[in-house]
Amino acid sequence: MSMKTSNRQVDGVTIVDCSGRITLGEGSVILRDSVRELLGKGNKKILLNLGDVNYIDSSGIGELVSAYTTVKNQGGELKLLNLTKKVHDLLQITKLYTVFDVKDDEAAAVKSFSH
Repeated sequence: MSMKTSNRQVDGVTIVDCSGRITLGEGSVILRDSVRELLGKGNKKILLNLGDVNYIDSSGIGELVSAYTTVKNQGGELKLLNLTKKVHDLLQITKLYTVFDVKDDEAAAVKSFSH
């Protein structure tokens, strides 16, 4: 099962609904292209909804960090939403949980972006 993304706008925040696996190859490329495309269109507030992502490998984690850095360098914000237990545990183990702003509630996450 490869990764799929779809975008929607809520109060000026772009929510990227991701599903599938973020792994070496296609999954991480889809994520990278998706984030770059949003930045290219001037969307600086990005919320990655990972509720339907069932697996991330080390390459996928690297891609999340890279996306975060890219957005931050362009003066934007990138946050994570709805982590599954597996992904949550992975971020805890790799100490990246402290790097990302992780939210469980979509409405609260959208409000948390600076206006």
